[in-house]
This record gives sequence, C-alpha cells and structure tokens, in this order.
Amino acid sequence: MKPTEILSHEHRIIEQVLACLERMMQKSASEGRLDPQPARDAVAFFRNFADRCHHGKEEAHLFPAMEAKGFSPDCGPTSVMRREHELGRMHVRQMASAIDAAAAGDAEALRRFVENAQGYVELLREHIQKEDHCLFAMANQALSEGDQRRLSAAFEKVEAEEMGAGTHETYVKIADDLAEQYGVPRTGTAAAAHEACGCGH
Repeated sequence: MKPTEILSHEHRIIEQVLACLERMMQKSASEGRLDPQPARDAVAFFRNFADRCHHGKEEAHLFPAMEAKGFSPDCGPTSVMRREHELGRMHVRQMASAIDAAAAGDAEALRRFVENAQGYVELLREHIQKEDHCLFAMANQALSEGDQRRLSAAFEKVEAEEMGAGTHETYVKIADDLAEQYGVPRTGTAAAAHEACGCGH
C-alpha cells in the first residue's frame, strides 16, 4: 500500500467523526446544551488521530519528501496544507475550551462550540478533497518507488514509536463508538485501520 493510500484510508475515518460532529451540533442546538463526553471524545480524536498522527505524518514526512522534489515550502501546495492544519488546530482549541460551559447550558459557549465545529467540518472536508484529488496525485507522480518505501517506513515509525502500539486502534474505536451513538455509517473498522496504518503489527 502506498503512503498516500494509507493517508486516504485515514481520511475516511476522519470523515466519519466529522459526520458525528455534525450530528452533535444539531443535537446540541435543539437541546440548548452540549453532551460533554462525546464532545471530549471527538476533540481527543481530532487532536490525536487527525492531527498528531495523520497530519504529523504529512508534515514531518510527506511534505518534506515532496519539497525535496521541487515543491515550494513557501508558496506551493504543501504550504497551503500546512496553513489549513494550523487553522484546524485553532478550531479544535476553541471547541475544547467551550465544552464545559456549553455542557452547563451557557448559550455563548454553545454558540462558540458550534461555530468552531462548523468551521472545522467545512475546512477539513475541503482539505481532504484537495489532498485526495490533487496533492496525493502530485506526490505519487513525484516520488520514486524508493521514496515511497522510505515514506512507508517513516509512517510505521510514527505509529510504533511516536504514537505507541495500539494507539491507532484506540482512536478508531472512539470513531466507531461515536458513529454508533450518532447513527453515522462506519467508514473504517478497527481491523481495516490496523491493516492500513502501516504499523506492521
């Protein structure tokens, strides 16, 4: 499996939790308060699976590999992706900071949570489309088979050493638990994610 295929598989799991976040927003808007535990679970997923693991692989390994082939780190497609990662982190921080007050029924905190959740969903959906349909094709064209192998090995190291054994599966289970709670179809099971993650276990 190519490194970009691993990342695309992770995109499907991220999209699953984005769909859960949309349901969470709808429910909280109708009830006037936020259910705190699913919101914390979603934030933990976005911080650790979507950002630390998935975006970490891109920023530390895929993007530098592409830039070594001539893509500009300052005004090329990888620079756009990095800026969008930063904007996503801002939205997640704002969501996290609003959870407790929104759960207590604070209307302003709930508005802030929903506003940033909506912004995050829109940002990530567009971001994923850009990567799946443009950036990854560019990467596959630019990177040799040897580059791809080195990138896959680097991804395995992220999973095994930086994230830790079993961490990937832990967050896929959170994604599936949220999907069950909010009636969202599952796009990635723990078994499929384990096979695709490149962790080699």
